[in-house]
Amino acid sequence: MKFNKYIVLAALLFVTTIILGQQDPNYTFYRYNMNLINPAYAGSQDTVEGSTTGGGSEVGMNIKSQWAGIEGAPETQSFFFGTGLGNNVGLGLSIINDKTFIENQTFIGVDFSYRLQIAENTNLFLGIKAGANSYSVNTSGLTTYGIGADPSLTGLEGTFSPNVGAGAYLKGDKYYVSFSVPKILSQNRLSQENGTAQLGNNKVHMYLSAGYDISLNSTLVFKPSIMTRYIEATPLSLDFTGMLSFNNRFDLGAGYRYDEGISALAIMKVSNWLQMGYSYEFTSQNPLTSGNMGTHELLMKLAL
Repeated sequence: MKFNKYIVLAALLFVTTIILGQQDPNYTFYRYNMNLINPAYAGSQDTVEGSTTGGGSEVGMNIKSQWAGIEGAPETQSFFFGTGLGNNVGLGLSIINDKTFIENQTFIGVDFSYRLQIAENTNLFLGIKAGANSYSVNTSGLTTYGIGADPSLTGLEGTFSPNVGAGAYLKGDKYYVSFSVPKILSQNRLSQENGTAQLGNNKVHMYLSAGYDISLNSTLVFKPSIMTRYIEATPLSLDFTGMLSFNNRFDLGAGYRYDEGISALAIMKVSNWLQMGYSYEFTSQNPLTSGNMGTHELLMKLAL
């Protein structure tokens, strides 16, 4: 029992260090909830009737519980919506609530996109995002985990900041390429340096992703994809994912986040208008591996 307490304590200290450096959440289902990071994706969705040039509508939600079993570990709830309005215009909405350790933030963004047809089966979607972020932090909670606070650490309770973003989404018949910067403006938030919490700025996140569908036979499709996330002064984040789609009804696969963990994913197309997915991620970082902590992510999408 005492040994287990030491494991939990070490994990808490480890999580605290990571969380103070972590800003926006990673998604294992990045290919399936692109609305959350790229405003250009709005209006690019296929229609229920089968059109692959965009103009469809979808609504969905994503729930992520990171490092389950560790007190204060990240919890993220996300909602997204996208639709084509006609005349090559798309509209989207995203809401992300992220609670991490002693921080809590909610971002609401409205997306506008425009479609440019550059070939018969290739379209380029360009998008902009206008949004706002509510951020609060309980600095008194730092003492619980033995972390010092800079005396100048004030003014972070209940702050509200507007923001803008931009993105591009290239969509072909069997592939996609996505690049986005969902939050361009910086905002004040908690940061950590040399074991002390202090006032810092939200760093710009840049996302680059690509995927390709490879038909193996009439009922089986292999869907490899990659997601690269760049944040100033932090290690590059790389996700490699491979999915097998069976008869366009059931997707099963695995993912690897470089130097962080591996994941298993499954998505079921319950009907032509409903998809449901679940992923489990196991971290390779110590001491979290000692506590056998996992990350769970749920996805639900409705085609309208």
